[in-house]
Amino acid sequence: MSICILFPTATEARQFRHPGVDTVISGVGLTATAYATLKVIREQRPSLLILAGIAGVYPQAGLDIGEVVLVSSEVEGDLGFFTPQGFTHLAQLPLEMAFERRHTLHCPHLPAASKLRRARSLSLNAALAPFVDSSEVEIENMEGAAFFHVCLQENVPFIELRAISNVVQPGHDDWDMDGAVSALHAALTQLLAQLPAAEA
Repeated sequence: MSICILFPTATEARQFRHPGVDTVISGVGLTATAYATLKVIREQRPSLLILAGIAGVYPQAGLDIGEVVLVSSEVEGDLGFFTPQGFTHLAQLPLEMAFERRHTLHCPHLPAASKLRRARSLSLNAALAPFVDSSEVEIENMEGAAFFHVCLQENVPFIELRAISNVVQPGHDDWDMDGAVSALHAALTQLLAQLPAAEA
């Protein structure tokens, strides 16, 4: 099978190499990720796409900095508008006003053999946004919902892997970027070993 891994930044991709696996720096944010994902699908026709990067963890999630998770679902968490009463997510609109109700995207390709924990995620262009509803998720990132959406629309198998680098709390500055990237690469190597051999 042919596999391509998308990393949002060169820092997250730092020195990752694996025989027979292509890597692409996709860019930060939902727009860049949507473009890069579709471009890879159209030009490379991969059997499997993997999005791999760091993520923040919400305080209630019970995940540790440096832990790596498989993302089971994504929501574009800051998709909506503000009113005098606060932020309203598109999913909270009255049914007659919402022309599309598919706000939570699920990954149907989670590898059964992997022992990594599963996590639900919010994707945000505004990281650490205090106005979003994080009560039903564990982590946040800035790319996953776009990646899920394009892969699902194009019917391409996909997996998202995230390493926890920080707590999602403004002023909480104990980031461990280096540790998270090292853990991400180790988990990727282990995950790839569990998949069918990639084409050289």
